Amino acid sequence: MRKLILVCMSLIALFSSCEEMFEPAIENNLELENAYSNATYAQGLLLNGYTRIPTNSWSFNDVATDDAVTNDRNSSLLKIASGQWSAMNNPLDQWRNSRSAIQYLNQFFAVSDSVAWARDPVISRMFNDRMKGEAYGLRALFMFYLLQAHGGKAANGELLGVPLLLEHETVTSDFNQPRATFDACLRQIYSDLAKAEELLPLDYSDDSPVPSKYTGVNADNYHRVFGASFIGRMTGRIAKGIRVRAALLAASPAYNSGDQSKWADAANYAAELIDLRGGLTNLTNKDLVWYNSTGGIDALAAGANPSEILWRGNVATNNDLEKDNFPPTLNGQGRVNPTQNLVDAFPMANGYPISDATNSGYNASNPYDKRDPRLTLYVLTNGSTAGTTNSAINTAADAPTNDGLNKVETSTRTGYYLKKLLRQDVNLNPSSTTTQKHYNPHIRYTEIYLAYAEAANEAWGPLGTGGHAYSAYDVIKAIRTRAGVGTANGDPYLESVKNSKDAMRMLIRNERRLELCFEGFRFWDLRRWNSNLNETAKGVSISAGTYSIINVENRSYDNYMIYGPIPYSEILKYNKLTQNAGWK
Repeated sequence: MRKLILVCMSLIALFSSCEEMFEPAIENNLELENAYSNATYAQGLLLNGYTRIPTNSWSFNDVATDDAVTNDRNSSLLKIASGQWSAMNNPLDQWRNSRSAIQYLNQFFAVSDSVAWARDPVISRMFNDRMKGEAYGLRALFMFYLLQAHGGKAANGELLGVPLLLEHETVTSDFNQPRATFDACLRQIYSDLAKAEELLPLDYSDDSPVPSKYTGVNADNYHRVFGASFIGRMTGRIAKGIRVRAALLAASPAYNSGDQSKWADAANYAAELIDLRGGLTNLTNKDLVWYNSTGGIDALAAGANPSEILWRGNVATNNDLEKDNFPPTLNGQGRVNPTQNLVDAFPMANGYPISDATNSGYNASNPYDKRDPRLTLYVLTNGSTAGTTNSAINTAADAPTNDGLNKVETSTRTGYYLKKLLRQDVNLNPSSTTTQKHYNPHIRYTEIYLAYAEAANEAWGPLGTGGHAYSAYDVIKAIRTRAGVGTANGDPYLESVKNSKDAMRMLIRNERRLELCFEGFRFWDLRRWNSNLNETAKGVSISAGTYSIINVENRSYDNYMIYGPIPYSEILKYNKLTQNAGWK
């Protein structure tokens, strides 16, 4: 009899808040058939999907792009950025994780309808509906990650996805399956998301009315299954967010041969979510710092989200990010170093790019003065303050401390340190160490706004609305206004590009780069855009007050690396699997 690893979860997980719901439990070897009679173990199959969501942790794959480098010389991401990426060495692989998650979810589908989820058959049916809806949404999410990491063109030019895994596999299953087309995988994602939305509420709430499909169920019993206790699990709203991601990927140049309808689809899906949030009226500057006390993290009730967050992981109290990324004088390892490339992408506060010598007012001798306020929020520049004591950080080559350029192994390699995501109220002094609350967002609304802007611009131009209440221009203006860019002068740079799709495209991509930096987007964005992957990562060397731009790290990607590889071990095992072109 085949053996399966099932995650053993306490029965109270059925009714607990999301803050404790997804902590991994002790694993036990059990027969799959045990799940038919034990709802706890059956649910463990579903919860295994939640524990495998890639955004449960930070990837910082930015260090393999033009946005950042790392001072960790053993980093697998540094190695792939410098020419060692292969089908046998792929730290960005999702084949094992996402396919394993889908296998667990398919096991759940195989038993779910036969499980007694509650003594009352009506309540049992509602539990089954909800958890099947969750499983459909999660399966779509993992299919998206598989497409992003492994979808691509074969040597014959055919755009392929991954094998469609829709049934529980057993030891007698035929594992030698060909890759489905990219479009077939996309259709499966959409199908699963439609089923998720049909079975799930838009949001979990203790005040929501009982849907007509559950006529006769009283409110208490309905909320026992679909109430606020389950905030943090898959919902109809989250399913809509996953659809936006998938549609934007499918519309992008690397995966789309000029089908404008795909851009319109992505824009329409994003608009649906934006409208549910209230359009463009609810953006505040707190959205920019959702990760610190100003952004409201310390006051979050169990399972609650700030307005910027569509879906997030659990809140945890620690100082891990700060240990990894604070400068040496703050007892950190200084691991992620933003590049000069990224710093230069932040415009002036008046909205003009620093390359516009005529209008921007940029001063190369005082390069951080009068810049986009997001630069100060996200990047620790020379002379900026950080930590609980607001210590000035000297990153110059002639700095007297180890914070200076290339002083020690934990020093910056670029002249910059990471500031975004870090709690400046964390103290790493060994004699008075403190921790603070953190969480990982799975989907932020800013991502949805930017997806709409990108897709709407391609589908209808900068000022076209496609029947919605706002255009790509309107969204970008709202985002820049929220950031404090162009607010004192009417943002004349934005006004100058609003009649050009090409110029607006460049601005939208730059806004996406800034708003979502260090959150794992840049690596994949460059690829779906067919952009240059080999921009040299630059830094700044400051000596005697003079700023000199330096080359820090070359990028070494071949053209075919806009698509990730199928694992070499899988190609060896299964002759029906086709590798993406170029990969060995």
